[in-house]
Amino acid sequence: MVFEKPGETNTEQTLALACERAVQLGIREIVVSSSSGKSGYRALEVFKGFQVIVVTYHCGFRESFKKVMPDPVRADLEQKGAKVVSATHALSGVERSIHKKYSGIYPVLLIADTLRLFGQGTKVAVEISIMAADAGMLSGNDIISIGGTSRGLDAALVLKPAHQSSLFTDMCIRQVICKPGTF
Repeated sequence: MVFEKPGETNTEQTLALACERAVQLGIREIVVSSSSGKSGYRALEVFKGFQVIVVTYHCGFRESFKKVMPDPVRADLEQKGAKVVSATHALSGVERSIHKKYSGIYPVLLIADTLRLFGQGTKVAVEISIMAADAGMLSGNDIISIGGTSRGLDAALVLKPAHQSSLFTDMCIRQVICKPGTF
């Protein structure tokens, strides 16, 4: 499915399409991006009986030493059955800091920009799968990974996850379930 435009208006359809495909393929692990918790809560409702891993920004992403997802939201998501990962972005991390100070071109930022050619949500879906893998939240089996552009969800992928140290040898984007056509 290709959406006319990116963004939050695609959240419900993205989740429905991803759930349908997960059932068809027998995939039980779902990785979803969420900063406020809203997409995480919705994913828990849609993916009842699945293992839902919610991935959020690292502490300090928006403001030094401040968490983006409030602690009570994280605790509630976990109480409802989600695993929650807050980690450094796999496709920027410290390279972003080096770029800000020294300029230049850096391999990880090139990977991120290349994935953005398919849309921000697609880049996010790949990135959060790496973050979840590195946090020890995945089994190594195929997953559905769901990302978005700014707010909400608009891209879903079937992929074989990998740790950042084995990205090019182990990761495989098997299917694009949905994404925006313009962005």
